[in-house]
Amino acid sequence: MERDTRHPEEPEVAKRWILRLKTILFLSILRSKANSSDVMVAVPSSGESRPIYITRTQPQVDGISNRLPTCHIEVTMNAGSGGRSVRVSAETEWSEEPMSPTGRLMEDTGVHIVSVLGLGIPVNLPVFRAGIETELLPRYPRFCSIQVMDDSRGGKPRWVRTKVNLDDHIIVPMIDPAAVQCDPDKAVEDYVASLSMLPMDRRRPLWEFHLLDFPTSEATSTMVLRLHHSIGDGMSIMTLYVASSRSTADPARLPTMPPPPRRTGEIYQLQPRPPLSSGKALLAWVLWYLVLAWHTLVDCVLLVATILFLSDPRTMFMRPDGGLEAHRRKRFVHRNLSLDDVKLIKTAVKCTINDVLVGVTSAALSRYYFRMSGNIDTKRICLRSFLLVNTRPVSCRQIYVTKVETGNRLSSLICPFHIALHDDPLEHIRKAKRFMDRKKSSLEVTIIKVASEFLVKYFGVKAGASILRLLMKRTTIIFSNVVGPAEKITLCGHPVVSMGCSVYGQPQIVMNSWMIWLNPSGSLRMRPASIPFHRCRVTKQWATGLVR
Repeated sequence: MERDTRHPEEPEVAKRWILRLKTILFLSILRSKANSSDVMVAVPSSGESRPIYITRTQPQVDGISNRLPTCHIEVTMNAGSGGRSVRVSAETEWSEEPMSPTGRLMEDTGVHIVSVLGLGIPVNLPVFRAGIETELLPRYPRFCSIQVMDDSRGGKPRWVRTKVNLDDHIIVPMIDPAAVQCDPDKAVEDYVASLSMLPMDRRRPLWEFHLLDFPTSEATSTMVLRLHHSIGDGMSIMTLYVASSRSTADPARLPTMPPPPRRTGEIYQLQPRPPLSSGKALLAWVLWYLVLAWHTLVDCVLLVATILFLSDPRTMFMRPDGGLEAHRRKRFVHRNLSLDDVKLIKTAVKCTINDVLVGVTSAALSRYYFRMSGNIDTKRICLRSFLLVNTRPVSCRQIYVTKVETGNRLSSLICPFHIALHDDPLEHIRKAKRFMDRKKSSLEVTIIKVASEFLVKYFGVKAGASILRLLMKRTTIIFSNVVGPAEKITLCGHPVVSMGCSVYGQPQIVMNSWMIWLNPSGSLRMRPASIPFHRCRVTKQWATGLVR
């Protein structure tokens, strides 16, 4: 019998080499047939607030990047304190659309959206869960995606598909029954305020539904959606709501949106040149462009000055720390105003709905300031507001049935905002109209949008985020406006009776967000340490009285 003289470790070495050859052969087949490539994943610990990093080597055919197939990734990671190991399993798929420059800015600044919906019936958890799974998730791919850093493309963030476990995203909290019985409205506001202090788990898609199943003064139950602003802006979330809901009056059809305004293009439409023989019309066209160029130049100079040194005067509406501690507890207060009353003032003053809402806010905060400060010598304080502008064509409101608007398509402008006492309260609205008409004859929105994309692309997201923080720290208030459906809706089997939206994570104390729909809602967020909660309520009640 012949003796086996092989080393005892040689079979194991041979097995490893055979396994390597099989792996190489398998990857070669994938590259040749499916145009695939290797994917290496490095997941940070749960205590770190950084995106997941993925490194890949992807071939190109004729200069065209190929799409990676779906793959299954198993990662074992350290959960931080306690030495526990958390096993993360995800079905990942590369998305060819990278994060937009605005989305990257929101990612770096840490801004989140909070949407509060009052429901007309108690929460039916199985029905609500089925509605999210069948309506919301298929229509909004970023609800099924996580943020990753693609090292093969200079470390730029991208969206990667992952398997969603709804148990991680639907939260039914336990709230003190005594607090609910004493003041249910305040219990809801306290809970929503607590969300501004809680981080989100970056190993999952950055969105959560919080269900508060007890009645308030406006609703039978409450649904709170919290998501990271990099997922989308207010208009994209609103189109998702409308596309995923049904009309309460006729459940067989989708709800309708308000008719579009006269403007159907982008935020600015240049006037066409009249014929050379038109005379006065041609002269008016030339003068219009000269005024546009002058206003744009002035706004750009003021914008640069704001970045360098120009700041609003210190008032009770600004942080004592200069906005350095943006991530502090926030208070969200929602109040309803009658849209018919707003339209009545709009017709009387010959302005827009936005002019009325800005004027109402100016009047309410002016009254609050002079009442709390006791400063009767100062008649006017010149502040500035940071207005968020949706740069999508207004026609996108009507195509939500076939396409839900995703991502962030935002720009901004800096508009004067006065704290003043007027004998006629409507003077606040007239002044807001003058300011907004002046801004409409400037390309400031376009300049800010192009400049922010240029900074992020060529100087990195840190440079763009730093300038964005400077602009927000040196202004006093943020204004935002979202147009909702023109009728009552039923979302995930639950009729919606009230709707409000706001954000947190920005340096300003005051964030005023208006939701315009069948029952329009005004949302005013303030830091309770600077402006007491009961004072916020008085201010909004006075604003409601002004409109009426």
